[in-house]
Amino acid sequence: MLKVGIVGGTGYTGAELLRILVDHPDAEVAMITSRGEAGVAVDELFPSLRGRLDLKFTEPDTEQLAACDVVFFATPHNVAMNSVPELLKAGARVIDLSADFRIRDAKLWSEWYREEHVCPNLLEEAVYGLPEIFGDKLPQARLVACAGCYPTAIQLGFWPLLEQKLVDFNSLIASAASGVSGAGRQAKVNNLFTEVSENFKAYGVSGHRHMPEIDQGLSWAAGESVSAVFTPHLLPMIRGIHATLYAKLRDPAVAIDELQYLFEERFQNAPFVDVMPLGSHPETRSVKGSNKLRLALHRPPQSDMVVVLAAEDNLVKGASGQAIQCMNLMFGLEETAGLGAIAVLP
Repeated sequence: MLKVGIVGGTGYTGAELLRILVDHPDAEVAMITSRGEAGVAVDELFPSLRGRLDLKFTEPDTEQLAACDVVFFATPHNVAMNSVPELLKAGARVIDLSADFRIRDAKLWSEWYREEHVCPNLLEEAVYGLPEIFGDKLPQARLVACAGCYPTAIQLGFWPLLEQKLVDFNSLIASAASGVSGAGRQAKVNNLFTEVSENFKAYGVSGHRHMPEIDQGLSWAAGESVSAVFTPHLLPMIRGIHATLYAKLRDPAVAIDELQYLFEERFQNAPFVDVMPLGSHPETRSVKGSNKLRLALHRPPQSDMVVVLAAEDNLVKGASGQAIQCMNLMFGLEETAGLGAIAVLP
C-alpha cells in the first residue's frame, strides 16, 4: 500500500486528490498539510469525506513528508520549487500539480511568472505529466510536473495531427472555456456568483500563463517550434473545460475518416481518452467527476480546416485525476486504479 502525502490540501485540487484516493485500492493518505488549517479535521473542511478519512491537517514537515512513498503538491506556483529539492534529496518522489516544473526553460518560466526559478537544475529532469504521451518515462521519474488543465485538452487534441505533420503549423487556434473552479478556491470579486452567473467572457487574450506550456507541448509533438493562438474563456459553471481546436490541413484531399482512424489508432491504448464517433459533440457534463477526455473530429464543408472538439473535467483529468494516473504508472500499478468513476449526470 502506497503511503501518500499531500501538501496544500485545502484547495479544489487537494479536495479532489482526497476524494479519489480514499477509494484507491493501492494507496492511502498518510498526511495532508496546511499552515492555515493545521489541527483542523479534514472532514470539518470537507464534509463529503465524513466517515471516510480520519486525518487532521498538519504543518508541513519535510522529514514526515519524506517518509511517504509519494508527495503531491496541490499548491499555487512558487511553493513546490522551494520544497522539492529537499524532499528529493531525502528520497521522496514528487508529483507537482502546479506550474513550477512544467516549462523547461527557466528564463521563459520567469518571464511568465515574474520571479526567478529557485531550482532550474530540476526542470530538465522533471517528467511532464501527460501519461498518454510520456507514460513510458513515469516509472523512472523522481519528479513529475503534472500537465495543466487547458494544456491537457489542447495538446492531446492537436497531438496526432502534429505528430504526423498533417496540418500547417502556423494555423493552430485553440478556443477554450473553463468553469470557475479553474481559478482556484480563493476569494476574488471576479469569481463571485453575481459576477459569473449568466455571463460568458474571454480573458487572458493578450497572454495567458498556459501559453508557453501549450506551445512547448505542441512543439514536442511536431518535432519543431510551434505556436498556437490560445483564447481562454470563463464559463458560468463550476467545473469542466471545452476546447474547440482548429488547424489547416496541408493536403485538403485527406478525408475525415482517415483522420478519425489516425486518432483512434493513436489513443487505442489510452484508457482515459475517448475518441468519439464522427459527428459527435462531447459535452462537459459527460465527463464531470471523471478522468475522461472526450475528443471528436469535424470537417466543415468546402473547407481545408479540421476541427477537434475536446471536453474534460478541469479538476480531474485536468489536474488531480491525471496526477493519480501518473502515480499509478510511476509505481507499476494499473493505470486505471482508483480512477473508474463514471461522470455524474445530470
